[in-house]
Amino acid sequence: MPDNAKLKQARDAAARYGQDHLFNHLDGLASAEQDALVDQVLSVDFEQLAGLHRDLVTSQAGSASRETIEPLRATPWEDFSITERATLANQGMRALREGKVAAFLVAGGQGTRLGHNGPKGIFDIGLPSRKSLFQLQAERILRLSRQAGKTIPWYIMTSEENHADTTGFFKERRFFGLAERDIFFFKQGEMPVVDADGKVLLTSKGRLSMGPNGNGGCFLALAKSGALADMKKRGIEHVFFYSVDNALVRVCDPHFVGFAINQGKPAASKAVIKVQPEEKVGVLCLRNGKPSVLEYSEMTEEMIYSKTADGRYLYDSANIAMHLFTRSFLEAHAGASLPFHVAHKKIAYVDPAGNTVTPPAPNAYKFELFMFDLFPMAGEMAGLLVRREEEFAPVKNKDGVDSPASARALLLDLHHKWAVAAGVSEEELKGKLVEISPLASYGGEGINTALIRSQLGNPIIHVS
Repeated sequence: MPDNAKLKQARDAAARYGQDHLFNHLDGLASAEQDALVDQVLSVDFEQLAGLHRDLVTSQAGSASRETIEPLRATPWEDFSITERATLANQGMRALREGKVAAFLVAGGQGTRLGHNGPKGIFDIGLPSRKSLFQLQAERILRLSRQAGKTIPWYIMTSEENHADTTGFFKERRFFGLAERDIFFFKQGEMPVVDADGKVLLTSKGRLSMGPNGNGGCFLALAKSGALADMKKRGIEHVFFYSVDNALVRVCDPHFVGFAINQGKPAASKAVIKVQPEEKVGVLCLRNGKPSVLEYSEMTEEMIYSKTADGRYLYDSANIAMHLFTRSFLEAHAGASLPFHVAHKKIAYVDPAGNTVTPPAPNAYKFELFMFDLFPMAGEMAGLLVRREEEFAPVKNKDGVDSPASARALLLDLHHKWAVAAGVSEEELKGKLVEISPLASYGGEGINTALIRSQLGNPIIHVS
């Protein structure tokens, strides 16, 4: 049974904002469940929640200010000479050798859309090696750390829903060869989910319905968890941000790190050319002269199809969720007050009678922060245009575009090209699948052609 004073405090806080229903089923709960419910209610900022419901649901208030939108053009890597590329790569590798670069992975998502019950990072896209997304990324970090002669610390943001499964997966696999002390797990923040009247939904009789507070919440979580302080203690100066669902992500890519350092701006982003003007992807842009990302839904038809004098689409630098921030920038702005955005979703809930209801249509509102709202605070942001087929294989849909099958095909095709570039002929590889472990090559370097040729009698060539 909860402490009487604590229970009264929770009831009073809820009652002031018309949320008395949260205690409708209190008497039927076990003592531990009652304690958990009281603690959860006390953690909610009901005043903030009421304001968000009023502004974003009831009045649907939006920004009344006029915006000027311009493209933020990313510089193609191919525009640099061979000498310049080498210089930038060396600059990036020097920062890695000096222990100034960390990886920051946002991995709070579940693989539900993929038909996978668990964290998306655990998902196996069907490679011959059967490696998960987490393993591919861990091995790239390990390979690069060995090349640099310095361990790259890895900061991984999970969610309340998948934290235990994620950390358990890493422990079972002995952290993929990385030192446990160099991996820092922490949880993303949450926000209560409300109905059209602003009432907080119950996901069970003793638990509030909560949702992740959006990808923009990653910065606040980075600061609150102590991860930023840990980075400072380690001497980290540059933080490579990326999302879990890219099978080709080059974590802490020295070329990109060197490019960003050379540009001297607080933030830098990688981008790829849109496959077609109608591709539903955000693009790098300038809002009122400040860096941001323009979502596809925000683009007018004129923006989608406008071209430059040389025939390129004006807004063609597609955001692929790979950024590099200076630690000093994150320290200055991680706690900044970002605007919330609202999403209308179908969320199952417990009704006043205690029955679980699965609604046929959207019934609930989630309040989320967007990471792009932090970008303008950088003042300036550099963009680097890279090849989609080498660095971007998203795993978002169960089938078709951006699916495990398409990501697998992209990775195997890239590794086939690496083998050919290393000296193995197309004829020798005809009809064979080639998978090269990240432990053997980070970006196509050091391919062991003798090892590949030793496996030519097999339909699958796996270089580990």
